[in-house]
Amino acid sequence: MYNNIIIEKGLYSISGKSFTQALTELDPDENYTGTELEGLDAFERQLRRFDIKVNGPDCDRVEKFFASTQSAVLFPEFVRRTIKLGMEQASILPSVVAAVTYTDSMDYRGLTVENTGSAAGVAEAGTVPVTNVRLAASASALTKYARRLSCSYESIRKQRLEAFAVILRNMGADISRAINKAACTALAAEASPTAISGETITYSELAKFWGSLTDGEMTTIVTTPQAAAEIIAFDQMKCCMPSCGENGCVKTPFGVEIVKCSGVEGNIAIGIDKSSALEMIYGTDVTVDFDKLISTQCDEIAASITVGFSKLTSSAVKVIKTAA
Repeated sequence: MYNNIIIEKGLYSISGKSFTQALTELDPDENYTGTELEGLDAFERQLRRFDIKVNGPDCDRVEKFFASTQSAVLFPEFVRRTIKLGMEQASILPSVVAAVTYTDSMDYRGLTVENTGSAAGVAEAGTVPVTNVRLAASASALTKYARRLSCSYESIRKQRLEAFAVILRNMGADISRAINKAACTALAAEASPTAISGETITYSELAKFWGSLTDGEMTTIVTTPQAAAEIIAFDQMKCCMPSCGENGCVKTPFGVEIVKCSGVEGNIAIGIDKSSALEMIYGTDVTVDFDKLISTQCDEIAASITVGFSKLTSSAVKVIKTAA
């Protein structure tokens, strides 16, 4: 059972497995079906074992992790999970990524898709239209995104875990915003922005932009916070206001999700068909330096992730200017 397992830092070093995966092999989830512990994963069961409460009115302090040698080993996973949660909360990737790939290389040569020929129908002995799938002309380099929190154990040991988690989530959000920017850069690359008639985009131009994506369905428009606010202020958006904010999503009357992203460079909006526009490549998941964190004398918390992006279908992406 979970309260008899020996927790050691070697669980972080098993090739091809995360800490939780290694822990789950020692303490399978299926052992708890029908019990009060059903629904908790192996890491959460260890928090319960050592009576570490990470939130709520009875939330413990950071030093509770270091009450024993074994419980100290859980601290890096708490840090990693909390930083990853902050990344997920700030990420636009669920709205723009069509496919996810994992690699152990530092670059990745993805696929490109291009359609040729007429889709009007094929006459007898006529030429069949072709979908050309090729390796991309160049490899997409994966980039390491990282953040380091400088702190002493003495400064954090008495902090409530719930408050300390806010700092870690903000740290994750900073990493995620850099990744968001990279995704927008990959989407907008080699796309020529459609010009607008005035100083700022109008609703009719926005609607025309939506209709310009003829080889798919424009599902998402990513733009700067300023442009997103201007779009939401259109009179035609008033009919959408009752649903604004549901799951953080704002949609136009024609069903396109408006995503604001400070990583969009220039006065542009990027319209995409989410189902076929962008591939995300993971070189690593979120990692932390577990050795330093297990020591009570740690003076920094460093987290990193390695990712890259590859545009799958150029025709699934359109760009328009939002301001002159």
